[in-house]
Amino acid sequence: MKKLPVGIQSFRKIREENYIYVDKTKEAYELVNNFTYVFLSRPRRFGKSLFLDTLKELFEGNKKLFEGLYIYDKWDWDEKYPVIKISWAGDLRTLEKVEERAIDILKSNQKRIGIECENLENPSSCFNELIQRAYERYNQKVVILIDEYDKPILDVIEDIEQAKLHREFLRGLYSIIKDNDAYVKFAFLTGVSKFSKASIFSGLNMLTDISLNPRFGNICGYTQYDLETTFEPYLENVDMEKIKRWYNGYNFLKDNVYNPFDILQFISNGYLFRNYWFETGTPSFLIKLIKERNYFLPNLSNLVVDDKILSSFDIEQMDLEVLLFQSGYLTIDKVIQNELLQSIEYSLRIPNLEVQISLNDYIIRYLYHGDTKIKEPLIKSLYFGNLNDFKDALMRLFSSIPYTNYVKNELNLYEGFYASVIFAYLSSLGIKIIGEDVTNKGRIDLTLFVNDKIYIVEFKVDGKKGEALRQIKEKKYAEKYLDKSKEIYLVGIEFSSEEKNIVNFEWEKIER
Repeated sequence: MKKLPVGIQSFRKIREENYIYVDKTKEAYELVNNFTYVFLSRPRRFGKSLFLDTLKELFEGNKKLFEGLYIYDKWDWDEKYPVIKISWAGDLRTLEKVEERAIDILKSNQKRIGIECENLENPSSCFNELIQRAYERYNQKVVILIDEYDKPILDVIEDIEQAKLHREFLRGLYSIIKDNDAYVKFAFLTGVSKFSKASIFSGLNMLTDISLNPRFGNICGYTQYDLETTFEPYLENVDMEKIKRWYNGYNFLKDNVYNPFDILQFISNGYLFRNYWFETGTPSFLIKLIKERNYFLPNLSNLVVDDKILSSFDIEQMDLEVLLFQSGYLTIDKVIQNELLQSIEYSLRIPNLEVQISLNDYIIRYLYHGDTKIKEPLIKSLYFGNLNDFKDALMRLFSSIPYTNYVKNELNLYEGFYASVIFAYLSSLGIKIIGEDVTNKGRIDLTLFVNDKIYIVEFKVDGKKGEALRQIKEKKYAEKYLDKSKEIYLVGIEFSSEEKNIVNFEWEKIER
């Protein structure tokens, strides 16, 4: 069997050294033949760098590397183009470091193309010179490939003023591409985030964003078909449905896809279900935003955003949902045509079990500092329908949250805080949850689906005793699920802001 390309982003190495390659040259062919300036946003570790390197080998005319692939008999191999490749890496925490890295990148390109810049100390001037001299030397237009275009900003995203300095530098550097339009054959930029054109792409307003173009929805990632064909020999006797639940589910308006990093790690680590992708990058900045904005976590299970929100964000006004989507912690569930506003909206969801469990585990540890040992009695109580045990576990949970989580704020006065804590704990168990579950009579705070049981949960803080359960019954929330052949439990949970814990817990099982 072919070797697994774990951590390999070199197309040449994969092809020459007999590694598995999932053919993306059809997408490459369609891309090059339909666009000149292209932008692609995908979460980290999704195969962007390998695709970009594939384009490099393609434009340099390395025909032998493409034998047996879709594009092999369709490409004009007699045409070869000079390629300038920019890939940000290393320490980029200061503007000086970014400028030094830019100079190193440009030096590397000069050596590979066989050109020397006269003004090397000014990255923008050198970049401009490099494009024009490459065109003159080879009598061919230049191809420009930029990987992780946003890394110099994202590396300092918690320091807004520093991020602005890096943004201004990149804006000036990337504007050189537009200034040299007459010399450019093709330009392709990739990154995790999509900054608005006004903030970083003001000099590249001709850039076509294919991030949510259905034609290129599978440009990165592995499809189910890939797993059942290319990876079939590696996945014999493995529970494919469990693999799908754990690692599939990312959607960019075509098929649901897997993050390649997860699949390669899963196979090479002996088929252990672990959070391979999640543990390669901690979402500390996102957790900080969730805390600062007192974000209502159940929204993550039932979120609708408009097209403009998903397309970009700015340093000065960062939208949490946009960051979660672009970082890969949320993905597209479905497209909604809003006929009233004549606009497109997207329903978002957490993509799979890996992200659901890992993200909420992280929130529990670093946001609530809660006791993770409570998770086992929580899931057991719900699995077996032992609601008194569920109450005891919840009371232990809130007792375990440090007092410092409540001081200097009024979190304990709001139902949303208690709902968010419970949501995080239960989501970290892989339970299917709907927050703000809509019925024809109102919204259920949380609906839980555990084994053959449905739990309809309502929260109240400092209210009248019995108010939570009474609301569930008066608004007939359970009617929505009466056609399901499952046991249905109504659960009213009431908190005291003074005691910071449950003061009343009532439940009923619907008899049918």
